[in-house]
Amino acid sequence: MEEIIQNKVAESGIMTLNLENFLATNYVVLDIQPFLFMGLILKEKDFRKSLQEHDWTLYQDKNVIISCSADAIIPVWAYMLLSSYLQGIATHIVQGTEEEGKTKLLLHQINSMQVDEYEDKRVVIKGCGEIPIPDEVYTAVTFKLKPVVKSLMYGEPCSTVPIYKKKKI
Repeated sequence: MEEIIQNKVAESGIMTLNLENFLATNYVVLDIQPFLFMGLILKEKDFRKSLQEHDWTLYQDKNVIISCSADAIIPVWAYMLLSSYLQGIATHIVQGTEEEGKTKLLLHQINSMQVDEYEDKRVVIKGCGEIPIPDEVYTAVTFKLKPVVKSLMYGEPCSTVPIYKKKKI
């Protein structure tokens, strides 16, 4: 008699959530530096003129990370002005370095995700992927999923660390 190999992981009903799938690939960095006088100083009149002449279609339906590669002092209103130009063009806007922006976009994706499919399910948040995921994203997804899941784990379905298990009433 042949022994049948049983895949207990596949039969467990565990859903795997890979946070790499939430990474925004449709993003562009809008660097303020080219809009500055001599690449270092923000002169309001020149800044406004250069924004008026800028081709904003480059940001159509994209996530935009507003950043400044120059070591310059940028007043708050400049970011507000850029945001007003991007309104209705960009999908989403964040501010910071490219790395900070990618994290903010990832957090936005997590906060916007629909959790219906995870309701009363056993969910494992995939760890140790090919792309590093910031720690705060794991915190956010835990906060988002805990109210709806049956159990929440970290790692791989074959080797998990339990995070949360709904108590039976």
